[in-house]
Amino acid sequence: MIIFELACGRGHRFEGWFGSSEDFERQSNSQMVRCPACDDAGVVRVPSAKVRVGGATPTASTPSIPASADPNGANAQQVVAGLPAELVAKLREIVRNAENVGPRFPEEARKIHYDEAPARAIRGQASKEESDELREEGIDFASLPDFLTRETH
Repeated sequence: MIIFELACGRGHRFEGWFGSSEDFERQSNSQMVRCPACDDAGVVRVPSAKVRVGGATPTASTPSIPASADPNGANAQQVVAGLPAELVAKLREIVRNAENVGPRFPEEARKIHYDEAPARAIRGQASKEESDELREEGIDFASLPDFLTRETH
């Protein structure tokens, strides 16, 4: 099996599993490969940053969709899983306006939760273990999807 990173003409990204490159080409030419979000048959392969070499950990970055994958000329990075571009822009603005506390996120989240620091919107990084500990303490937070945190310019 081979896994390809795919994108439709509307900018939706998804994975496809195929027996070979030829298998993908055959299915694509027969319009059997369709976007699961909008059923668009105009699906193309896009570069994937999820590369594993030896024991390396896959990267979390996601490459942008090439302009050729967007026949409508819209900014493909603003179109996410069928969400209106205005909503995605507003969500990104909210994330951008949150205080980035970086690796101090677990510490700052605890201070806010226990009223040791003023309540405010924060964002940052936490390991899986730190995230589990915060959840066990009853501290509410959410992991942000890549499309909200990556730069768009």
